[in-house]
Order: sequence, then structure tokens, then C-alpha cells
Amino acid sequence: MPDHARPIPVGLSTASVYPEGAAAAFETAARLGYDGVEVMVWSDPVSQNAGALLALAEHHGVDIVSIHAPTLLLTQRVMSADPWGKVDASIELAQEVGAPTVVLHPPFRWQKEYARTFADGVAEREDDTGIVLAVENMFPWAAGGRQVQAYLPHWDPVPQPYDHVTVDLSHTATARSDAMQMVLDLDERLAHIHLADGLLTTLKDDHLVPGRGTQPCAEVLQHVATSGFAGAVVLEVGTRKRPKEREEDLRESLDFARRHLGQLAAEPSGTSAGSA
Repeated sequence: MPDHARPIPVGLSTASVYPEGAAAAFETAARLGYDGVEVMVWSDPVSQNAGALLALAEHHGVDIVSIHAPTLLLTQRVMSADPWGKVDASIELAQEVGAPTVVLHPPFRWQKEYARTFADGVAEREDDTGIVLAVENMFPWAAGGRQVQAYLPHWDPVPQPYDHVTVDLSHTATARSDAMQMVLDLDERLAHIHLADGLLTTLKDDHLVPGRGTQPCAEVLQHVATSGFAGAVVLEVGTRKRPKEREEDLRESLDFARRHLGQLAAEPSGTSAGSA
């Protein structure tokens, strides 16, 4: 049962400090006051090593709130070339570091056999391990001026039979989804949030600082703060192109999350705190 008195933890994805590695993410999260870290598993050896991750968490005094399985296009051979092998290795890593959640993407359209058993395989693994497998919303790809369905059974998780879903608020912009309606439709199936922003003037996956794009970031946070949401909010903000501004961007992102989750005092009257 959800703990309604528990403050929603605000974590930092290791992807938010890319191309720096997991060690830098833990140090940054602790210094800025994040509650924890989501480990994006990629070629960085530390991101795959439970002992190293536990040592970083203990040293910096932050929790590991989630593991992001290496199910991205660029991580197709990380951990395993077999898609279920990647999921199983991520579950094992989550168990070893005490993370309650594994985030994973739906299968690519060319992974037809994996896609055929995906929903059932996710449900079986959740039942067997007790780890939440939160399937993330994605988006159509743009190719030759048209949209291409890149994921099976679909990029939209709402009609799918997943018990747990991650909503990424940059992906909703890229997909032109109604983010607030997606959150409402998912209801108790919403298990995890990737907080970022995006623009409707591009089909790029922007991962902007929340409040700098078009998505209802503030409204989503205000809703989950009172809805009994039992998961974590994780900042997944792109800082690779703004390394000099990374510190301030991640501090601003944390402040945004805490303010709209009701974990900070309200801004003075007359100050705008919308999500743009």
C-alpha cells in the first residue's frame, strides 16, 4: 500500500551528468541535496557494478532509487545482446543495490520475438522478484519527413497491460501526447516519473530543465503530490551541451521539483512558478 505520509523522493539520473559517469552523478546529487540517484546502465563500468554503486551510495549518503535497464538504441550490447538477458541483469542489479524499480523501454520494432512475449515476461518477472518494472512511454521516430513506429507493441503504454509505467515528460513533448491526460489515465499504474521538459517546435527529445518547455511539469507534480503516488520523481535533464551551466541547471531542476511537490515554501505572491 502507498505510504501517503512519505515525501516523494526526488532523484537525479546519472544520464543528467553525461558524458561524466555514475561517480560524478552521486557526488552531484549529494552536493545539491537530491534524495537519491537513478543509475542509467551503459558502458560506464561503475553503472554495472553493484559493489561500486553501493560504495558510492554509502559514501555520499544517497539512496539508489531505480535502475534504468540498458534498453536504449546505443546500449544494445551492454550487459547482454539478448533483450531478456538485459532485463534480468538489471533486475539482479536492482536487487543487489536495494533499488525497488527498474525502468525499461518497450521493444524496438525489429525485436519481434521479444515483443511477442514482452508484456507477459514483464508481469512474470515482477511477480517472481518483487521488483517494479516500469515501462517508459516513448515516441514515434521521424524519418524522411514522416513518423515511423519504432516500438512494439507501441510507444504509448496507456493501452498496454503493464502494471507499472514510467512517464517521461520530455517524451510526451516529442510524441505530442497529452501528458496530464496520460498521468490521469494511468492512475495507480503510474509508478515512476522522469521529470524534464520539451518543446513542440521540434521532434527532438529535448530533456530540458523543467519549466523551460511546453509540458505541464508543475501540474503533474502537484497532482502526484496528493494522489497517493508511491514512486519517485527523477530528474533526467540533458546537460551535455551546457556543461558550464550544469550545476545551476540541476539545482534549478531540484528546486522546481521540490516546490511543486509541496516540499518547499511557496514563492512570494506575484512570482510566477508555472511550467511555461
